[in-house]
Amino acid sequence: MPTVLRIDGYRFFFYSMEGNEPPHIHVEAGENVAKYWLGPVALAMNDGFRSHELTKLRGLVATHKDMFREAWDAHFGSQV
Repeated sequence: MPTVLRIDGYRFFFYSMEGNEPPHIHVEAGENVAKYWLGPVALAMNDGFRSHELTKLRGLVATHKDMFREAWDAHFGSQV
């Protein structure tokens, strides 16, 4: 479960067994978890975050999308 970034109390990561899915990033804070697709940035799943937090998270994902994609490609390869 590689952590790619920690910022503003959020941890951005992916699971090592998810290379068969399109590139995405998970984010958690406390018990809340969300998943964002990276191309284009879009919410894939939310469990606990409120709408204003999702807006902030989408902005953070968009800002760091290139870094997340580079980490994804380095871990899984750039097959997708």
